[in-house]
Amino acid sequence: MRAQFVLSEIGVGLRRNLTMTFAVIVSVALSLALFGGSLLMSDQVSTMKGYWYDKVNVSVFLCNKSDAESDPNCAKGAVTDDQKKQIKSDLDKMSVVQTVTYESQDEAYKHYKEQFGDSPLAASLTPDQMQESYRIKLKDPEKYQVIATAFDGRDGVQSVQDQKGILDNLFGLLNGMNWAARAVMALMLVVALMLIVNTVRVSAFSRRRETGIMRLVGASGFYIQAPFIAEAAVAGLIGGTVACGFLVLARYFIIDHGLALSEKLNLINFIGWEAVLTKLPLILATSLLMPALAAFFALRKYLKV
Repeated sequence: MRAQFVLSEIGVGLRRNLTMTFAVIVSVALSLALFGGSLLMSDQVSTMKGYWYDKVNVSVFLCNKSDAESDPNCAKGAVTDDQKKQIKSDLDKMSVVQTVTYESQDEAYKHYKEQFGDSPLAASLTPDQMQESYRIKLKDPEKYQVIATAFDGRDGVQSVQDQKGILDNLFGLLNGMNWAARAVMALMLVVALMLIVNTVRVSAFSRRRETGIMRLVGASGFYIQAPFIAEAAVAGLIGGTVACGFLVLARYFIIDHGLALSEKLNLINFIGWEAVLTKLPLILATSLLMPALAAFFALRKYLKV
């Protein structure tokens, strides 16, 4: 097979169906950009989980005098020194506990003022209304229930709270958004495949005389199919290249510059450039193989070669 012939046929086919070729490029670019975006979103969620779960604390809040009057869990009164010592001793003995930090009422009041000093409620609070607590860092954040079972309802303990529950709600929302993006990506992928198949069939129909002559002179099936498959692959590759450009520009303008989220949201550990660059070869390979295979199977039935 002469490469010059194949290349000339590719050019002819792309020019004849310029509008449909453009539609294929756009649909492939959008679907693969969403595909790459969903992969990067999964990486981002995993990165955030690893970063935040490592900082998750379980808090054992102790009863104070105010709780003794209003909270059923503290009906026996405020926590005593002996109870605090016993709770600390039991925490230190637990194999799931990595570190235990005590926070006094004064420290709790100071932290509250730092975080919510502008709120009207902060002005009316006093240190004796704050709760003492033990902040526990677990070796495995999934083992929260061990702490809850051991200390919930215990004398002197008002409640046991796990910060992981708050993070799980956030990550659940992010995962839901990611699945929604994947659903749109799948729809766009179907549209792209349909456009590719129709474009190839229109191209084959417009050149049915040439393919008929080639069949009569004994040209092989692959020789006849090759220009059409190559057309689809080239259009798909252009779309894949555009999709890669979208992802690179999105990473650059959303995280590093423009919106500059990496500077404005210091508490979020954003994915790095290596996560983006490792996805680009997969997107390019998909953009090349997906249209080529779609064209190959469409032509097998259409040309009957």
